[in-house]
Amino acid sequence: RAGGRGGRGTAVPMTVDVGAVGRSEVVDYVTVVGNLIGKATVDVVPRVAGRIESIPVQLGDRVTRGQMVAKLEDRAIREQVNQVRANLEVNQATVSARQNDAVVAKNSLDRARTSFERGLLSQQGLEDAEARYNSAISQVTVAQAQLVSTQARLDELSVTLSDTAVVSPVDGFVGRRNLDAGAFAGANTPMISVVDIGIVRMVANLVEKDFRRVQAGAPALVEVDAFPGEQFTGHVSRVAPVFDPATRTATMEIEVPNPGFRLKPGMYARVRLTAERKPDALTVPRAAIV
Repeated sequence: RAGGRGGRGTAVPMTVDVGAVGRSEVVDYVTVVGNLIGKATVDVVPRVAGRIESIPVQLGDRVTRGQMVAKLEDRAIREQVNQVRANLEVNQATVSARQNDAVVAKNSLDRARTSFERGLLSQQGLEDAEARYNSAISQVTVAQAQLVSTQARLDELSVTLSDTAVVSPVDGFVGRRNLDAGAFAGANTPMISVVDIGIVRMVANLVEKDFRRVQAGAPALVEVDAFPGEQFTGHVSRVAPVFDPATRTATMEIEVPNPGFRLKPGMYARVRLTAERKPDALTVPRAAIV
């Protein structure tokens, strides 16, 4: 209204832009924030105790599954292996000797039976030949048992020897190194930590009002401060079927493929989830909404 106070003026016409109503796709999003974590974080531990001879990997190095990441001293175990192998050869020779004795005893028993049937040998002589044969067979059994026992001990030491080479159980990167060469590592003592970041995850809390709108498999767009203006695509992998009574939220996991390993665990991420998509919705220009 124009004019002075209390006066009456002429109305100024308003400028109006006319926009057309149309149809287009409308997408409803749910936004969550949180920290990225690796697909798997594994502590590499030795199966046997020993002093560390070397750790050929450093912090940040890429490792593959089965790659040796640490070596324990094995001289004492190798000496035991050599000793047991020598015992094994003795046992094998003993078995052969006892088997030969059994063959000789068997031949003697056969001749004794023939002589007994012809009346040339007494009953006592035949029984003595049978006793010698049975004793020879028992000696073969004992020698074979000793051979099996020594072989089992050799197999056990061979496994222990191979366990002195500590290998990575997963593909990934060395995220932490706890010990150095020369230190003593007990069995199941974490030596290094390997993080698999081929896929990164974010664990977020989903509020109750958004629970029915987000399902497993829903697309996700991820943004991190390290790469401003860039988006990474992922999806909702899991949604917990229960709510935490303290927070009234359900846990949700989002997985993001990370082929170039650009995303790192610990990065703060903003994730936009596609909750609903309407491909042919009735729409008006955004400026028309006040």
